[in-house]
Amino acid sequence: MRPFILAALLATSACTTGTTQGPTAASQAGGYDLAEARAKIARIEMRPDTSFLNAEEKQVVNLLIEAAELMNPIYLRQVSVDNPRIRADIAATNQPALLDMFDLHFGPWDSLEENHAFYGTQEAPVGGFYPADLTKEAFEAYLTANPSERDALTSPYTVVKRQGDKLVAVPYAQEYKEWLEPAAKLLEKAAAITSNASLKKFLTLRAQAFRTDDYYESELAWMDVTGTPIEAVIGPYEVYTDGLYGTKTAFEAFITVQNPEESAALAKYKNYLRDMEANLPVAEKYKNFQRGFASPILVAEQVHGGGDNVPGVQTVAFNLPNDERVREAKGAKKVILENVLGAKYERILSPMAPLVLHADQAPLVTKKYMINETLFHELSHSLGPGTIKVNGRQTTVNAELKDVYSASEECKADVMGVWNILYMMQRGELPVAEKEQALATYFAGIFRAVRFGIDEAHGRGAAVQYSYLQEKGAFTWDMSAKRYRIDYPKMEAGIRDLTADLVRLQGDGDYAGMKAFFDRYAKLDGNARGVLATAGNIPVDIQPIYPSRI
Repeated sequence: MRPFILAALLATSACTTGTTQGPTAASQAGGYDLAEARAKIARIEMRPDTSFLNAEEKQVVNLLIEAAELMNPIYLRQVSVDNPRIRADIAATNQPALLDMFDLHFGPWDSLEENHAFYGTQEAPVGGFYPADLTKEAFEAYLTANPSERDALTSPYTVVKRQGDKLVAVPYAQEYKEWLEPAAKLLEKAAAITSNASLKKFLTLRAQAFRTDDYYESELAWMDVTGTPIEAVIGPYEVYTDGLYGTKTAFEAFITVQNPEESAALAKYKNYLRDMEANLPVAEKYKNFQRGFASPILVAEQVHGGGDNVPGVQTVAFNLPNDERVREAKGAKKVILENVLGAKYERILSPMAPLVLHADQAPLVTKKYMINETLFHELSHSLGPGTIKVNGRQTTVNAELKDVYSASEECKADVMGVWNILYMMQRGELPVAEKEQALATYFAGIFRAVRFGIDEAHGRGAAVQYSYLQEKGAFTWDMSAKRYRIDYPKMEAGIRDLTADLVRLQGDGDYAGMKAFFDRYAKLDGNARGVLATAGNIPVDIQPIYPSRI
């Protein structure tokens, strides 16, 4: 969900010289103008409608906003390198300045060239989860030599540190106690106020989890929250920030209020999850009927965010939790952030469409199918392989694919999402007459996502889709118009084939195969780079500004 741009920036800043440097010096050393990048992010004041909340609900939301703010200092430590100067700077930063650091450092890149101009030949940063000098090869060698320590060192909820020649796992509850304990108390205070039993249970259990690092029961309780407009996510979830091994979770928060009418309108699609699984274009052994299929679907407005949710590529929807045990028991909850998605459509996707597509196809790009593709992207995270067997041992796709997992999963969800929209059209749940709208919106969306850069999971997945579908003849380049034209039948066939290839690689737990697949396809040609260059006046992303209280 989140890129690791700040980690790379801080690493660059720390490594350029032995003296203290500000971000301007670091950016100049890397040949990249951060002020210019900042100008390409549209700041948007969000005014979520909370008028329908009663006094009790507003009290609860404001306490959750306070707790969400405590995810920020934790996350900034998780993305930083293990550098005393950086940590001192963070410790001296008050909250508004902290958010300004997020704002400055986490703006997405305007193009792949700018991305690589900044990164140079650096490897992906390890984040604050490991010693700064630890390499993936050295870590794997240590795990092989010390198999009894593997589970603790690769746990989603530990920080790895050196103790002489040994590596030791420090639990999150211990490492981040300074912020997790006050956050837990705020959740308990909110739990004491709310009269909604399901929300009370979740908040109480999540407070306990902050002290124990055992999130399973609170994840189950979150799946069961009902009868309240308040939808809150807070805790360690995504692994994108872990550039070394892809297993460490970053803290984040989404504080939202849901739209019951729009949620009800979309909820019907969850009834087709089992059928969607059966419809995947792969052999039966790759289909996963073990997961729960009773997944809630919600449409909500974001009221506030924290941690991993604040910087970088702004999330328009999420599909949580990621724990395969919870997914197999209850599925996963899909939440579409209506106000964030709407702002991205109006400011980014809609104006990009005529730059990408031929004049007779550009008008087919619609907000309706940006919403649908977002929804089915999230639904598709709940489909395909999850818990798998490799050489007779039980494991998960995430564990086997490690650092390539996040990009492969985002790529899978994108293309499988469109495959499932086409399936819904076959089933009569969506108008088949709108097929071209769906495919045109999907194709234009590839260019919106790839602007984040191929070092970010969504952008890397988008680049793979572009190159793979081009190889399948799904679109052609009109030299005179300098725009693309979609071949709709070939696009459908390419979507089917790409879905199948990704599912098979995931289902086999084939790390080498998936890595080779991305090495082959995660690139753009001159035509695509030229189109991106013409979009220079269109924001790369938005920065939502949320109220500090409601």
